[in-house]
Amino acid sequence: MELGKVIAINLRNLRTERNLTLGQLSKISGISKAMLSDIEKGGSNPTINTIWKIANGLNVPYTRLMDGIEKEATVIRRSETTAQKGESEHYRVYCYFKSTPVRNFELFYVELDAQSSNASIGHSKKAQEYVYVIRGALILHTETGDYTLEEGDSLVFDSSIGHTYINQKNIMAAFMVINYYPN
Repeated sequence: MELGKVIAINLRNLRTERNLTLGQLSKISGISKAMLSDIEKGGSNPTINTIWKIANGLNVPYTRLMDGIEKEATVIRRSETTAQKGESEHYRVYCYFKSTPVRNFELFYVELDAQSSNASIGHSKKAQEYVYVIRGALILHTETGDYTLEEGDSLVFDSSIGHTYINQKNIMAAFMVINYYPN
């Protein structure tokens, strides 16, 4: 099923489970009522930060809005993933594993073009982000400091605060991200 349709179904289900109107969800997520309505109708493919704002407003992991049915063993092929884009085309995220009731983390492969950056809003309370650089180099800017990661380096940080991925090199950076949601 197309990602926009999956998000539409999950958003509607999560909102109605909580007895929230579109107006109420708009207030707690910071996303306009019109945009939420369009997403629920499957009329748009929301950006990463839009999904984060909705997830934070609903107090659910990011990938809860993209949940599908999962088997006991699942192989995810790169060709089966869909690129989600940041506010620009320079940042692409491919979700491999979503958070589920029995898995409290998400796994992403991320690409950040040369000489570009992407800002991410803070995730849910107590969330941690694990980053592993596969190719290139990455600067992670947070409220608590800047961290420079080279190929093969890894970092964990409190992702409930805003953070920005920066690629100052002349090659695309590729990295893995695990978002972990402690109970």
